[in-house]
Amino acid sequence: MIIDDDQAILRTFMRIFQKKGYTVTVAAKGKEAIEKLNNNHFDVTLIDFCLPDMEGTKLFPMIDHSSPKALKIMWSGKIVPPENITGADVLLGKPIQPDKLLSLIDNKLKNKNIEL
Repeated sequence: MIIDDDQAILRTFMRIFQKKGYTVTVAAKGKEAIEKLNNNHFDVTLIDFCLPDMEGTKLFPMIDHSSPKALKIMWSGKIVPPENITGADVLLGKPIQPDKLLSLIDNKLKNKNIEL
């Protein structure tokens, strides 16, 4: 699941992940993400720190409830102090390099024993 208010990021990463065989769900706002988290299980969540209706970290409890083993990757275009992202597995700065992100996800999922 990709949660970001930037439509270009949603489209770009959705295409990249779909080409690699991933099933992708997107949300542009926290409220939309919550609705999708309530009805689905996800292995990976990519969450923008600054969403229009909430801070991305507010989604962590819902992700933990619906998908306890999910890899939580927080990304931001701003500098975010590490103590503000407690609960994320990884913090990345924007812009994101797709190849590095794919490699990171593959490695993290293998470490969690999740096969996609």
